[in-house]
Amino acid sequence: MRAPLTVSGAQRLREELDNLRSVKRPAVINAIAEARAHGDLKENAEYHAAREQQGFIEGRIQELEFVLSHAQLIDVATLNAGSRVVFGATVDLADADSGDEVSYQIVGDLESDIKLGRISISSPIARALIGKHEGDSITIEAPGGNRDYDIIAVRYIG
Repeated sequence: MRAPLTVSGAQRLREELDNLRSVKRPAVINAIAEARAHGDLKENAEYHAAREQQGFIEGRIQELEFVLSHAQLIDVATLNAGSRVVFGATVDLADADSGDEVSYQIVGDLESDIKLGRISISSPIARALIGKHEGDSITIEAPGGNRDYDIIAVRYIG
């Protein structure tokens, strides 16, 4: 099964990939060359740190290339699911106890960022929301106990 990814999320991942390829990869290669010039590699902390950094960069490049080539891109702006919650929806929730309101957009696993209000399709909150409608109530099993929320609004914005 192809993993879902929003068009805007794919664009952010492509930008990260371009940055890794054109900026970070050449910088770490230069750092390795500079550290090699200092001589003995066995006790050269700069060299080992640069090699480790290179491994992280190459791993992330491979991960991003794989995800982008195997993802199912979904343009949220063209979705017309009405008040039903599906992948890509931005959902406004109100805590049934406190009345506190939060908004989350349901996105692919790699593009999720809770600080920006983007939650993964595989998260417990998203799984509880999928298929529900504006006006429904949901219960989310959280480590601190169950939390009840009311779905205030469902929007589809790119």
